Amino acid sequence: MKLYIVKKIFLLFFFSVLSQAQIKDTIAKNTDKDIDEIVITGTLKAVSRLETPVPVEIYTSTFLKKNPTSNIFEALQNVNGVRPQLNCNICNTGDIHINGLEGPYTMVTIDGMPIVSSLSTVYGLSGIPNSLIDRIEIVKGPASSLYGSEAVGGLINIITKNATQAPIFSADFFTTSWLENNLDLGFKKNIKNKANTLIGLNYYNYNSPIDNNNDNFTDVTLQERISIFNKWNFIRKNDKLFTLAGRFFYEDRWGGEMNWNKSYRGTNKVYGESIYTSRQELIGKYQLPVSEKIYFSFSATNHNQDSYYGTTKYLAQQQIGFGQLTWDKKIGNHDFLLGSAYRYQFYNDNTTATVAPERTNIYSIFGQDEIKLAKMHSVLLGSRLDYNNNHGYIYTPRIAYKWKFTDSDIFRINAGTGFRVVNLFTEEHAALTGSREVIVEEDLKPEKSFNVNVNYLKKMRFENTSSLGFDISAWYTHFSNQIIPDYDTNPNQIIYKNLNGFAVTKGISMNIDYMSNFGLKAILGASILESENTKDGVTSTPILTEKYSANWAITYEILEWNLSFDYTGNLYGPMRLPLLSSLDPRAGTSPVWSIQNIQATYKWNNTFEIYGGIKNLLNWTPNKKNAFLIARPNDPFDENVQFDGNGNVIATPENPYALTFDPAYVYAPNQGIRGFLGLRYYLK
Repeated sequence: MKLYIVKKIFLLFFFSVLSQAQIKDTIAKNTDKDIDEIVITGTLKAVSRLETPVPVEIYTSTFLKKNPTSNIFEALQNVNGVRPQLNCNICNTGDIHINGLEGPYTMVTIDGMPIVSSLSTVYGLSGIPNSLIDRIEIVKGPASSLYGSEAVGGLINIITKNATQAPIFSADFFTTSWLENNLDLGFKKNIKNKANTLIGLNYYNYNSPIDNNNDNFTDVTLQERISIFNKWNFIRKNDKLFTLAGRFFYEDRWGGEMNWNKSYRGTNKVYGESIYTSRQELIGKYQLPVSEKIYFSFSATNHNQDSYYGTTKYLAQQQIGFGQLTWDKKIGNHDFLLGSAYRYQFYNDNTTATVAPERTNIYSIFGQDEIKLAKMHSVLLGSRLDYNNNHGYIYTPRIAYKWKFTDSDIFRINAGTGFRVVNLFTEEHAALTGSREVIVEEDLKPEKSFNVNVNYLKKMRFENTSSLGFDISAWYTHFSNQIIPDYDTNPNQIIYKNLNGFAVTKGISMNIDYMSNFGLKAILGASILESENTKDGVTSTPILTEKYSANWAITYEILEWNLSFDYTGNLYGPMRLPLLSSLDPRAGTSPVWSIQNIQATYKWNNTFEIYGGIKNLLNWTPNKKNAFLIARPNDPFDENVQFDGNGNVIATPENPYALTFDPAYVYAPNQGIRGFLGLRYYLK
């Protein structure tokens, strides 16, 4: 039956191509404009993508609809060089890797504000609905000179919809054969020509436990969450900018043994991981009423987590306040940006590692000067000085050079330093789930990095309105003081300390963007990377780092029928996996794996859209080539595990592989093939 459906779709695609001698070139005109879009992430100011010396990748809401998902975490799976990484088989926590670097090296901002940080990266990413996103801008490489700590490996800036440009009303609902349900609603209103307001609501529910791999544990975490978003664009004299946005988010999720319910929360009768998360966010930007371009940006967040991992209780609260003042000024061939920022962070939890609540104050000044050397040449000089009350002064410079041969032929090179202050428990979720003991051997110093990134962009347009674009990048990152969780020295421990040595990540990636004049558009990407850690003269490969990857999004439109087809997917090369002992029968290296999806969309009168398709077409799950995923699921409280005098597990007839309960062996989604069907409505 599945093959029959695939054949029918292929035949429809094939004969529709043959039947069309030509299609209006409006497809080309509408989709070829992305090369000259306005971006803000690379330099903290609005500038044409062609003119910025810092390469910025743009992904619009149209791209996100090619593979509909309920949150931004899943949506990024089809972006080249970006990989959403699940870190727990039970609670499905995750982070986002850029160019092979761990999630904490990726900074995620909303409208340029650092409100997704530390604790919120564990669960906050899954709570950002696609419905409030206008576009996503991605900078690969260090951005610490503008954004500070955490922007070491890259930056993902989620730009929310403009209240003045959104539809008056929008609705989007889809459901899957796994009984996942997602609803997005949007409403816009003009308030007496003084302001425009946009209200968005996202509700997601998945409450049907499934155990296809027969280990008596849920394959996917059960979730119920709601997110309410409200953004205001105030109308001021002289078009001065003033925006204000707020969001409330609440989520109840659990995973565990199939017979778990809330009466077992925190007990040792039935194992479950139950997490309640609530967040409140406020974001704003105000242009001062002066002749100069001076902006004040601010944000505030409050994040509360109430969770149990089996019998381990984890209560945590994080509050972040941020304010930033920037001055944008052009003088001759110099384009200056000067700014100062203040960030306050409060963090507290009930772990033994947090003796007292942690209060961090970071004071920053930064500046950059983009110098137009000649018609085709420009250079950007930037630097930032931070004072952290726990670590003192930290200086991060950067330099960028752009050689613009033509409007569609550009060479860029960027170099800079980065730093990262570690928040241990909020970033390493394996410290809370399973039975490994966490060992912190020393006072952890901030990590430092040096990065070089080379980029070449080429766009070719043809007389028949088709186009072909290439975006090629190569990078090299050197880390000192890196903190890498050590799973290998003792299989029952996770050991943290600054690396006595260095770490290097390097690679090359290419994006190809093809658009035909007969309705076909393809975005193809591939990356090859190498990561190595050198410790005490011994070089090794870090866990969960792929050697290569590929992504694609292929769309074919039949305008006469108001019909379009999307084929999206990714492919990942082998990565080293965390084993518990030398007897552990699970594979130490992952196989090559791929998640692929197809979708058909019918549009009617620019008002209704009905869409449906199949996710994970190949039905790939990581248990296919493993004896099991979760170690000792039959004994989640380690009641029948025996240890020697040094704390090492003893192999016994009941435990022949010398294992403890551990759900951290995960590298790919554990959700198999499923169908989906959805409906969108717009009132413009």
